[in-house]
Amino acid sequence: MKSFFLATLAVAAPLFAAAARAGESQSYESHFGEVYAARDDGPLKADVYVPEGAGPFPGVLVVHGGAWRMGTRAQLSGLAERLAREGFTAVAISYRLAPKHLFPAQVEDCQDAVRWMRSNAARWKIDPERIGGLGYSAGGHLVALLGALNGAPIDAAELAAADAADAPAADVDDLADDLTEKEDPAARLQAVIAGGAPCDFRVMPSDSERLAFWLGGSRSAKPAEYRFASPAAFVTADDPPMFFYHGEDDQLVPVASPEWMCEQLSQCHVDHDLYVVPRVGHGAAAGDSEALTRAAAFLKAHLQAADAAPSAPAAPAGATP
Repeated sequence: MKSFFLATLAVAAPLFAAAARAGESQSYESHFGEVYAARDDGPLKADVYVPEGAGPFPGVLVVHGGAWRMGTRAQLSGLAERLAREGFTAVAISYRLAPKHLFPAQVEDCQDAVRWMRSNAARWKIDPERIGGLGYSAGGHLVALLGALNGAPIDAAELAAADAADAPAADVDDLADDLTEKEDPAARLQAVIAGGAPCDFRVMPSDSERLAFWLGGSRSAKPAEYRFASPAAFVTADDPPMFFYHGEDDQLVPVASPEWMCEQLSQCHVDHDLYVVPRVGHGAAAGDSEALTRAAAFLKAHLQAADAAPSAPAAPAGATP
């Protein structure tokens, strides 16, 4: 699986970069290596792309993929640049990777990045009331989970306790129910763009070790981790609008995964959309121009104020993000 993801990154990166160059004219400033959080093994950094103009602009957290164990914040730099040209302050982050750092470390890092965006909103010309998340593959999963959690933190120690051999299965349910009481507005997203995203790990074979490098074991050994890593397990009526795009022939993450997530969102009357890219797999769907055009339109519809004066000429019709 590692070699597959490396190949996916190599294919997706130029596709994203090519999409980012399509026909935009608004200027922006780039700020590389900004520290957004401190960890025991070093700082976590972000690259920030800020449109020129007075602002404030909607913010977008940009989260790279790579199976939760590889990839860098530069992976989606093309999309981040395009977002800045379209009037968004884009914040592309690095986060801790497995297997050195198991779940929920990656979610904690993303939530801290959103909090950092809000606490530094004036510096980066961000409207703190309008922050979205965008990611592909593992990054798509992380932003979908952020959206469903509504800022609620996941406690690794509580997960370990719930996974204990003598803990009843109901303990996992109770722990999940308690999350609604811990929601943190500072870490909430107002819109989600999730490409190629796995949305429910509760359907994994109980004895499979495929995700043990990230979730710490099989589903039978770590039921709490598999549930808490599943965005579809936390869908509620107050979730932000979500847009998914996915390859029709994705053999790594079946399209049934976001389809199931969308069913949950429908039942809760949450605004959402799913665009299935015809006849392509996981890697090719990443930079699909139609998918990215739709994603940009979704972000604009849900994050950009209808009465805001444009700070630059509008994008040409059909331009991709």
